[in-house]
Amino acid sequence: QVQLVESGGGLVQPGGSLRLSCAASGSVFSINDMGWYRQAPGKERELVARVTIGGSTNYADSVKGRFTISRDNAKNTVYLQMNSLKPEDTAVYYCNALVRRIGGATYYYWGQGTQVTVSS
Repeated sequence: QVQLVESGGGLVQPGGSLRLSCAASGSVFSINDMGWYRQAPGKERELVARVTIGGSTNYADSVKGRFTISRDNAKNTVYLQMNSLKPEDTAVYYCNALVRRIGGATYYYWGQGTQVTVSS
């Protein structure tokens, strides 16, 4: 089995920063794409940012220039540095990873989600 465990969410004032982390563990052979999605109340889940195993990234237009995604392949961990946070960034943030398991099968996995609230 594979688990993705997120950390780093919380309450922050507008203009502040947070750093999210997501670590994969279990029967992990390798990880291809890793990414962050978010879901605000009453809205659909949306892509925030993704990073390939080679380090190529893509971002939602709404976060470009404010958020930075990175990964540590040795630790099977992906990060999301969020700066200049706005109230509209408030959402549950989910980690997603395309994992090749020991034994060969490849699946997408999701973390349990971490709440980010931007409010004064």
